Amino acid sequence: MKTLGALASGLLFGLGLAISGMVDPPVVLGFLDFGGLADGTWNPALAGVMGGAIPVAFILYRLAGSRVPPPSRATDARLIVGSALFGLGWGAAGLCPGPALEGWVSNPRALLFAVPMLAGFAVTPWLTGRAGGARS
Repeated sequence: MKTLGALASGLLFGLGLAISGMVDPPVVLGFLDFGGLADGTWNPALAGVMGGAIPVAFILYRLAGSRVPPPSRATDARLIVGSALFGLGWGAAGLCPGPALEGWVSNPRALLFAVPMLAGFAVTPWLTGRAGGARS
């Protein structure tokens, strides 16, 4: 039953990404271009997606209660470097991990982002000395 719930959640998430335009790099890049520097326009459509997703996530997180571990409050070099790399990749490609994986279906060019992303996921434990999967 747990696997079925995870599958349903993943399918719903992927459908939401596709409907919202999050799998279309020009839409994402148009949203990230606040000043309209690239083409003179800013596309605020994804702000509505975030505005709808944040309250839903907040409510569901609260309903999950003790089943969700508390977030870490530590700010360390790994967090800062990882956040910077995530932002640079998102801004350069117009994709982040979820849309990149979903994009394989509708946009084969997403593979140019997703394959190196998955390779990075695979080598990171060895680069950081955490090959056993342990987290501190």
